[in-house]
Amino acid sequence: MSTSQRTTSSPARSRSAPATRRPRNRGARHGGWGFAFFAPFLVVFVIGVAAPLGYAAYLSLFQDRLIGGTVFVGLENYRRALGDELFRAGLWRVLMFLLVQVPVMLGLALLAALAVDSGRLRRPGLFRIGVFVPYAVPAVVASLMWGYLYGDRFGLAGQIGDFLGTKLPDLLGPDWMLASIGNVVTWQYTGYNMLILYAALRTVPTELYEAAALDGAGEFRKAWSIKLPAVRPALVLATVFSIIGTFQLFNEPNVMQSLAPNVVSTSYTPNMYAYNLAFNGQQFNYSAAVAVVLGGVTAVIAYAVQLRSMRKGQGA
Repeated sequence: MSTSQRTTSSPARSRSAPATRRPRNRGARHGGWGFAFFAPFLVVFVIGVAAPLGYAAYLSLFQDRLIGGTVFVGLENYRRALGDELFRAGLWRVLMFLLVQVPVMLGLALLAALAVDSGRLRRPGLFRIGVFVPYAVPAVVASLMWGYLYGDRFGLAGQIGDFLGTKLPDLLGPDWMLASIGNVVTWQYTGYNMLILYAALRTVPTELYEAAALDGAGEFRKAWSIKLPAVRPALVLATVFSIIGTFQLFNEPNVMQSLAPNVVSTSYTPNMYAYNLAFNGQQFNYSAAVAVVLGGVTAVIAYAVQLRSMRKGQGA
């Protein structure tokens, strides 16, 4: 074929080809709707979380002095916080609380979730409500109730001791106070974590249980090989929430302070220490630094736990 023939046939071929329509930009439209739905949360997050954190970090860089007023000191408040014996003692106390109370609470929540999921309880709905009801009780009310039960003079513990003719350990004393607070927190949040773990168990396909039953697996084998691996992500989530809640411990020891002021000091937990520094000591700048350090420690520990669980899951 000659060059002239090729040149004359190409326009005809181009005219016969159907015109292609331009695709509509649907991704941009859908992205706009997504941002519209996300915007309310973003506004609340900025106003309620990001802005206060930024303002606290800003306050932590200053000091109020008798001579000179408010002056910029940089990281001086953070250096002081890291060397503060009261802050470090409270931080160590909540770390001990975390290492004991959180595993016990999550263990009870896991047992309750497995019991409900087993289908062998006679009234599982009543059991779920009974375990969850303590979470519906405000922390202040629960602390007051348990504080009355702990009392060695007029409380239930004292009455039981008088009935038995012996003196029971002082549950509001320095040796038992942390365990007493842990008992309040454990029963308050066991039901909450039970619902998280039970929801994860309900997502397991029934075909896995049927296949395991055909292979001769018992209930314990099903729980160990199917249920526990399936509930691991929810258990990590509950652990992270519990870590954050532990470092924010405030209501329970604050109520117990009125019952045992000689045991629970104003710096019993880091959160109580920051609160009392700000509102009782009027040390807003130093309190902001303590709060920022506490938030950093909480974030590091929570991230480390989550990272280790992710690596363990990938290795499995």
